[in-house]
Amino acid sequence: MPDSNFIDYVKIHCASGHGGAGSVHLYRAKYIAKGGPDGGDGGRGGHIILKANPQLWTLIHLKYRKHVKAEDGGKGEGGLRTGKNGKDVVLEVPVGTVAKDGETDEVLFELLEPGEEKLLCKGGRGGLGNNNFKTPTLQTPRFAQPGEDGQEGWYILELKILADVGLVGFPNAGKSTLLASITSAKPKIANYAFTTLEPNLGIVKYYDDKSFVMADIPGIIEGAHEGKGLGIRFLRHIERNSVLLFMVSAEEEDINKGYDTLLDELKEYNPELLDKGRVLAITKCDIIDKEIEADLAKSLPKDIPHVFISSISGEGLQQLKDILWQELHS
Repeated sequence: MPDSNFIDYVKIHCASGHGGAGSVHLYRAKYIAKGGPDGGDGGRGGHIILKANPQLWTLIHLKYRKHVKAEDGGKGEGGLRTGKNGKDVVLEVPVGTVAKDGETDEVLFELLEPGEEKLLCKGGRGGLGNNNFKTPTLQTPRFAQPGEDGQEGWYILELKILADVGLVGFPNAGKSTLLASITSAKPKIANYAFTTLEPNLGIVKYYDDKSFVMADIPGIIEGAHEGKGLGIRFLRHIERNSVLLFMVSAEEEDINKGYDTLLDELKEYNPELLDKGRVLAITKCDIIDKEIEADLAKSLPKDIPHVFISSISGEGLQQLKDILWQELHS
């Protein structure tokens, strides 16, 4: 696959800052020979924080940043002076980013709201200075705590695109053409399979300044859940869509079989995807006449709404918008 600006998976090594050591110090002044302990606490080590930035839509800025290290906390000082806290590192990521443990693949958290912040690596706590350990029987402790170590490890960041409607179909089913015809998106369009190698987003304008977001997902082939074709790399983007628009070309010999194949691939990847709203669009209907269209309609699945569309002639596109809007708000 050619190099692309769309990066939806990175693995980075993160290390938060170590806590600063507490101070061992005894107060001394001109007329006070034994003033007692006054060692300050160490500063906290810097955190590594993820922050959702709605202006970002890819993880490319982290692709070559394999190691992220936060600042260590400063040491405590005499006079009960606390050490400086280590500077936090804030990594901005797109809304919809999932953070996973790089060793176990366990999901740690997801960032779903613009501006949302989550702690990825907690900085080490600063050590206590010797002032904290004085007692009636130990009035001049000559020890303090070392700072705690920070957290360290490999983490996976995955992006799952947030969109209202996700386009699901075989390569060359007309998904990119539809996106280009009803949004201002400009995806690559050509008459061969796998033209789309990365998801494309577009805003569909509806009545009265209403709108919704549509995502064109790279084409699915039979066995995609096992890694065939473009595999599961892009199937995860469908997980965040509210409604799935299944697109099967009128050129297919058996439209029902094509729809069932797409449905099976989603079921094998994640059965919960079948709980989402579904709409079936038969594309490229400009190549068939109304009589054939009527015959095909009789055999289509009865459990989901369907519409015949042509992105070239514009046939059925307004009806499609109406159905999608209804599904999104039902």
